[in-house]
Amino acid sequence: MAQHNDFGKKAEDLAVEYLQKNGYKILVRNFRFQKAEIDIIAEKDNLIIVTEVKARSTDAFMLPQEAVTKTKIKLIVSAANYYLEEFNKNLEVRFDIITVLPDEKKNLIVEHITNAFEAFDAN
Repeated sequence: MAQHNDFGKKAEDLAVEYLQKNGYKILVRNFRFQKAEIDIIAEKDNLIIVTEVKARSTDAFMLPQEAVTKTKIKLIVSAANYYLEEFNKNLEVRFDIITVLPDEKKNLIVEHITNAFEAFDAN
Protein backbone atom coordinates (compact mmCIF):
# COMPACT_ATOMS: atom_id res chain seq x y z
CA MET A 1 0.00 0.00 0.00
CA ALA A 2 1.28 3.48 -0.83
CA GLN A 3 2.55 5.57 2.07
CA HIS A 4 -0.20 8.18 1.65
CA ASN A 5 -2.81 5.39 1.78
CA ASP A 6 -1.27 4.12 5.03
CA PHE A 7 -1.44 7.64 6.46
CA GLY A 8 -5.08 8.01 5.37
CA LYS A 9 -6.01 4.69 6.99
CA LYS A 10 -4.20 5.66 10.19
CA ALA A 11 -6.02 9.01 10.19
CA GLU A 12 -9.39 7.27 9.83
CA ASP A 13 -8.51 4.90 12.66
CA LEU A 14 -7.58 7.88 14.86
CA ALA A 15 -10.85 9.60 13.95
CA VAL A 16 -12.84 6.50 14.92
CA GLU A 17 -10.97 6.25 18.24
CA TYR A 18 -11.61 9.95 18.90
CA LEU A 19 -15.33 9.63 18.16
CA GLN A 20 -15.73 6.50 20.28
CA LYS A 21 -13.95 8.15 23.22
CA ASN A 22 -16.39 11.02 22.90
CA GLY A 23 -19.52 8.88 23.05
CA TYR A 24 -20.24 8.31 19.36
CA LYS A 25 -21.49 4.92 18.20
CA ILE A 26 -19.81 4.00 14.91
CA LEU A 27 -22.43 2.62 12.51
CA VAL A 28 -20.33 2.11 9.40
CA ARG A 29 -16.96 3.00 7.89
CA ASN A 30 -16.20 3.67 4.24
CA PHE A 31 -19.83 3.63 3.12
CA ARG A 32 -20.00 3.76 -0.66
CA PHE A 33 -22.79 4.92 -2.94
CA GLN A 34 -22.18 5.45 -6.65
CA LYS A 35 -19.09 7.72 -6.88
CA ALA A 36 -19.28 8.79 -3.23
CA GLU A 37 -17.69 7.46 -0.09
CA ILE A 38 -18.46 8.50 3.46
CA ASP A 39 -15.52 7.83 5.75
CA ILE A 40 -17.51 7.39 8.97
CA ILE A 41 -21.20 7.31 9.82
CA ALA A 42 -21.90 7.50 13.53
CA GLU A 43 -24.76 8.16 15.90
CA LYS A 44 -24.88 10.34 19.00
CA ASP A 45 -27.64 12.25 20.80
CA ASN A 46 -30.30 11.09 18.32
CA LEU A 47 -28.29 12.44 15.39
CA ILE A 48 -26.66 10.69 12.48
CA ILE A 49 -23.16 12.11 12.14
CA VAL A 50 -21.66 11.91 8.65
CA THR A 51 -17.91 12.45 8.97
CA GLU A 52 -15.31 13.20 6.33
CA VAL A 53 -11.73 12.56 7.49
CA LYS A 54 -8.99 14.70 5.95
CA ALA A 55 -5.34 14.08 6.73
CA ARG A 56 -2.33 16.00 5.52
CA SER A 57 1.35 15.69 6.28
CA THR A 58 1.54 19.50 6.33
CA ASP A 59 -0.80 22.46 6.22
CA ALA A 60 1.72 24.62 4.36
CA PHE A 61 -0.41 24.74 1.21
CA MET A 62 -3.95 24.37 2.55
CA LEU A 63 -5.77 23.25 5.64
CA PRO A 64 -7.12 19.71 5.37
CA GLN A 65 -10.75 20.86 5.61
CA GLU A 66 -10.21 23.16 2.62
CA ALA A 67 -9.92 20.01 0.47
CA VAL A 68 -13.64 19.33 1.00
CA THR A 69 -14.93 20.95 -2.16
CA LYS A 70 -18.52 21.66 -3.20
CA THR A 71 -18.33 18.66 -5.51
CA LYS A 72 -17.21 16.46 -2.61
CA ILE A 73 -19.99 17.86 -0.42
CA LYS A 74 -22.60 17.01 -3.09
CA LEU A 75 -21.31 13.44 -3.26
CA ILE A 76 -21.30 13.06 0.53
CA VAL A 77 -24.85 14.45 0.82
CA SER A 78 -26.04 12.12 -1.93
CA ALA A 79 -24.50 9.10 -0.19
CA ALA A 80 -25.92 10.22 3.18
CA ASN A 81 -29.42 10.50 1.71
CA TYR A 82 -29.11 7.02 0.26
CA TYR A 83 -27.87 5.63 3.60
CA LEU A 84 -30.78 7.19 5.50
CA GLU A 85 -33.33 5.74 3.07
CA GLU A 86 -31.66 2.33 2.74
CA PHE A 87 -31.38 1.79 6.50
CA ASN A 88 -34.62 3.57 7.41
CA LYS A 89 -32.95 6.14 9.66
CA ASN A 90 -35.37 8.89 10.65
CA LEU A 91 -32.89 11.02 12.55
CA GLU A 92 -31.51 14.46 11.87
CA VAL A 93 -28.13 14.50 10.12
CA ARG A 94 -25.03 16.52 10.94
CA PHE A 95 -22.02 16.77 8.64
CA ASP A 96 -18.63 16.93 10.37
CA ILE A 97 -15.01 16.98 9.29
CA ILE A 98 -12.18 15.48 11.30
CA THR A 99 -8.70 16.65 10.37
CA VAL A 100 -5.44 14.94 11.22
CA LEU A 101 -2.18 16.88 11.02
CA PRO A 102 1.25 16.29 12.54
CA ASP A 103 2.59 18.91 14.93
CA GLU A 104 6.23 20.06 14.98
CA LYS A 105 7.16 16.96 16.99
CA LYS A 106 5.40 14.66 14.45
CA ASN A 107 2.58 13.86 16.90
CA LEU A 108 -0.72 13.51 15.06
CA ILE A 109 -3.30 16.07 16.13
CA VAL A 110 -7.01 15.32 15.65
CA GLU A 111 -9.40 18.25 15.23
CA HIS A 112 -13.17 17.74 15.10
CA ILE A 113 -15.15 20.35 13.19
CA THR A 114 -18.86 19.88 13.93
CA ASN A 115 -21.49 21.19 11.52
CA ALA A 116 -18.72 21.64 8.95
CA PHE A 117 -21.25 22.04 6.16
CA GLU A 118 -24.99 21.91 5.62
CA ALA A 119 -26.76 19.68 3.15
CA PHE A 120 -28.36 22.66 1.40
CA ASP A 121 -24.88 24.17 0.78
CA ALA A 122 -24.34 21.37 -1.73
CA ASN A 123 -26.86 22.75 -4.23
